[in-house]
Amino acid sequence: MLLTASTIQQAVGCSAAVAAQWAEPIATTFRVFGISTPKRAAAFLAQIGHESGSLSTVVENLNYGAQGLADTWPTRYAVNPKAKPRVPSQLARALERKPQAIANNAYAGRMGNGPEASGDGWRYRGRGPIQNTGKANYAGMRDTLRAKGIAGVPDFEAQPELLELPKWGALAAGAYWEARNLNRLADGGQFDTITERINGGQTGAADRRARYARALKVLAP
Repeated sequence: MLLTASTIQQAVGCSAAVAAQWAEPIATTFRVFGISTPKRAAAFLAQIGHESGSLSTVVENLNYGAQGLADTWPTRYAVNPKAKPRVPSQLARALERKPQAIANNAYAGRMGNGPEASGDGWRYRGRGPIQNTGKANYAGMRDTLRAKGIAGVPDFEAQPELLELPKWGALAAGAYWEARNLNRLADGGQFDTITERINGGQTGAADRRARYARALKVLAP
C-alpha cells in the first residue's frame, strides 16, 4: 500500500500543503504500528480526519457557549441531562466562553489530571490528530513510543505542546490506536466500535463513516 501526500490529500480532504506536512509522519506511524492494509489505513485516516478537522486543528477548541457545554457534557453542565432540549446549568453559564476555565473544570480529577486548581485540564487538553487528552495519556504515549525504540522521543508530560507537531502528533495517534487494539477492529470492519473506543460514544458518526468510505475508495480502488 503506497501512501503519499496526494493519497492523504484525497483520503482526508485536506489541502496539498497540509498533506505534504503530514505525509512522512503518517507513513512512519503506519510502519511502526502495523497500519498496513487499506482497511486499517482508511479507518485511521477517517478517525483522525474527523477529530482534527481534516488535519487543520491539532489542539482542542474549548470555546463553548453555555448551550454547547450542556449539549456536549450534559451530565456535567445540563440541568437535566435527559431532557430535550437541554437547559444549561448555572455552572455552564458561569464557564461559557472561558476555554481555560472550561478545560480545568471538565477534565479535573480525570485521566491522571489533578484538581481544577492544578491547571492540568488546560495543560493536557486534546492535542494531535486524534486529540490525546489527559496527563496520564500524554505520559502513556511517551512511554509507548520510547518502548518502540523511536529515537528522541520527548517528555510530552513536560512539553505537551509538542503533540501539536506532525511528527509527534502522528506517532502519538498511532500509539493510542495500538493501545486500544484498533487494527483488529479495522480488520473486522467494526468501524463504529472504533468510533466508540476513540470518542466514548458515536459523536460525529455520520461524518466519520463518510470519511471512511472516501478513504477506502482512495486506498483500495
